[in-house]
Amino acid sequence: MLTAVRDCLVTGYEPLIPALDLPDPDDRHVLAAAIKARAQVIVTNNRKDFPADSLHRWDIDPKDGDEFVLDQIGLNAKVVWSCVQQIANSWRRPPATIGDVLTSLERCGLVQSVAELRAM
Repeated sequence: MLTAVRDCLVTGYEPLIPALDLPDPDDRHVLAAAIKARAQVIVTNNRKDFPADSLHRWDIDPKDGDEFVLDQIGLNAKVVWSCVQQIANSWRRPPATIGDVLTSLERCGLVQSVAELRAM
């Protein structure tokens, strides 16, 4: 991950953890890292443990994966399509088509995003 995204590692968030309130205390480190990184979004399919009212105080929105990818499509559909193509090109055993990648993403819960991509 560090090779692909040089600034992905968040450090120094630990002092924030005790002051945070989430339904699952074991998830506080995620919010603390997001606050430290000044993230705008926490992407999670575990929305019950990241309620909007707990995040909005920090100007952070919770989104599930499908919502996040839909946002990216809205920002630049060609870039998202290019990423799908790159994923297909990277699958070697067995080789994959864009359709294979879209089917896999759909199975992972990106139903609306895949529908949007298929309509392109």
